[in-house]
Amino acid sequence: FVWANGRLPTSDLYKELAANGFKDYRLKIGGLVENSVELSLDELRAMGATTQITLHHCIQGWSGIAEWGGVPMSRIMALVQPRASATAAVFYSFGEGPEGGQFYDSHSMENLAHAQTLLAFDMNGAPLGEPHGAPLRLRVENQLGFKMVKWIESIEFVESVKSVHQGEGGYKEDHEYFGELANI
Repeated sequence: FVWANGRLPTSDLYKELAANGFKDYRLKIGGLVENSVELSLDELRAMGATTQITLHHCIQGWSGIAEWGGVPMSRIMALVQPRASATAAVFYSFGEGPEGGQFYDSHSMENLAHAQTLLAFDMNGAPLGEPHGAPLRLRVENQLGFKMVKWIESIEFVESVKSVHQGEGGYKEDHEYFGELANI
């Protein structure tokens, strides 16, 4: 069992996409890449899904085991070809942060290239449910759960996280202290 943290997105766009089973969803990937793309869930699935059973660690002190299915970020990176100047990718959510505004978080190129870093669209052999991040969520198994963005709208490769919002690397980091020491 894996708890479902966070409030579901409330935007009209997300509600429309969810009502249609995310058939019109397109993941936008851009920034410092050679090939900007927009991918449907079917196109992501066609890239070849992998599965992994992993233990989820939440900063709130709970954990849970689930099987996640999705596309390794290494395949996404091979498709979009981040430029040499890119040091991180920012994942933007359809969801909001607790203080309002769009939720986002970043990961280093090293974390993204890790063999267990997935853009997950399945959980326990079924399509990801909305409470767990549908249509797409990030799984970075060497990080705590708050770093695994749910309800992903887009991904932007950047030269530095200093240029994103308040410059600390993510919504949580920008609004309270969550540093790089919060990894597993």
